[in-house]
Amino acid sequence: MSTTTKSLQPDVQAPANGLAARSMGLWGVVFTILAGAAPLYAMLFNVPVAVMGSGYAAPVAFVIATLALLVFSVGYIRMSRRVHSAGGFYTFVSAGLGRVPGLGTAYVVSGCYAVFCAAIIGPTAYFTHGTLEHWFGVDIPAWVLLFVILAASAALSWFRIGFTARVLSALMVLELLGLLAFVVVVTVRGGAHGMSLKPLDAGSFFDNHQAATVFGTAAAGIALFGAFWSWVGFEMAPNYAEESRDPARNGKRAMYITVIGLGVVYTIVSFAFVNGWGADAVSAAVKAQFEGDYDSAFYPLTDRFGGQAMTEYFRALTMTSGFAAQLAFFNTASRYLFSLGRDGLLPDSLATTHRVHRSPHRASMVITVVVALYLIAFVLADSSDEATLTKLGTWSPLLGVLGLLAVQALVSVAVIRYFLTRAREDFSIWGTLVAPVLGTAAMVGAIALMLTNMDTLSGAGDAPFIKAIPWVIVALFAAGAVTALVFRARSPERYARIGTFTTYTD
Repeated sequence: MSTTTKSLQPDVQAPANGLAARSMGLWGVVFTILAGAAPLYAMLFNVPVAVMGSGYAAPVAFVIATLALLVFSVGYIRMSRRVHSAGGFYTFVSAGLGRVPGLGTAYVVSGCYAVFCAAIIGPTAYFTHGTLEHWFGVDIPAWVLLFVILAASAALSWFRIGFTARVLSALMVLELLGLLAFVVVVTVRGGAHGMSLKPLDAGSFFDNHQAATVFGTAAAGIALFGAFWSWVGFEMAPNYAEESRDPARNGKRAMYITVIGLGVVYTIVSFAFVNGWGADAVSAAVKAQFEGDYDSAFYPLTDRFGGQAMTEYFRALTMTSGFAAQLAFFNTASRYLFSLGRDGLLPDSLATTHRVHRSPHRASMVITVVVALYLIAFVLADSSDEATLTKLGTWSPLLGVLGLLAVQALVSVAVIRYFLTRAREDFSIWGTLVAPVLGTAAMVGAIALMLTNMDTLSGAGDAPFIKAIPWVIVALFAAGAVTALVFRARSPERYARIGTFTTYTD
């Protein structure tokens, strides 16, 4: 394999400052990505959301999301084998569609990942507060824990990514063991009324009478939001390409392992969850959770089928899983800022790496400040413990998921154009045309379903924050695009550095 460094303009050289090369192998990348998806965290919080939208057919939402993301990954992986940079989506769109939409994408993605950090820190602080009180009788306000968690992430971000990957890998193994144990005990004991295949009835997904009866609505968009939110972060492999060994090959493997692996785990766990309650009772159980009868509809099941020890294990994993997830997003957001700084589009200091650990420590500090300000705004508006769950944990993901789905649709279009114009020798009907077209259609469909169910999803449709969500995404993209146009008019050298990347050829 040979490598050549290129940019969108041949006479522009990519900055030499780089991250710590060869710090992670395949499984280091895989576990870092899986930690961002946080399987246990995703199941505890997103399976009930899927049930709210599609009742006992909730597992079908995870099957649909698996297929959609698998198709999207085909073109994305083709692109990642040629375009190699910590900028991920940003460099892909720049390479395929040009600098102006590329910088707009960078602004959207950077904002979304910072929001995801806050969105996960919120519920993590809420459940950490409850668990500490349950275990030790210590009453630490959830809003204080928000900043403790953020400070811990900031500290870890200074170290070489290999160290962080080991931390995330250890937490990931604990999560998978917990979920596996849950599935086994529910299956062995036959669920509530035997292990029925009814939860896999695709015909009930879009029109579920049970969900409509219990919740007053049955919306596939709600279920799909829960499913897609569970995968957020799966696309991180190219962001770690500079720090991994054999990035072209490992990036492909890591993405397929992640998408398929998470799809299998999510489908099986949600299937066990529905059968644990029973298809006829699961919607009522989830409604009881939303009404505050218990922290999670999983806990009565872990008590019933696995005993109190399993419930306490899940409580502990809720804290560690949430921490691991926001740490993964924190690292990715830092690498987006690092990439923009290295391309000369943000202050050069952001492209500085730590002298010893070769980590983007200054970019990480900027992300720390941005997330802290976001958290402070929410705390000032509502400092109650419940708000860290209901507002940070529900409203913020709506903004982040909608923004990333839009970016993924744009990336699919960029893949098509890139291989039609810049890499004709690698063009293929399936991999760089049909699959990206289908991926675009899937993302646009998911966006439409989310927008039409935004009020129900948030539970506060009249809140200014909810009404502003689509416009915030548009504003971020527009800000990046306008900045690119200003560079083009006033600073051609900086404009020419937008989207620098490294190309791999077999």
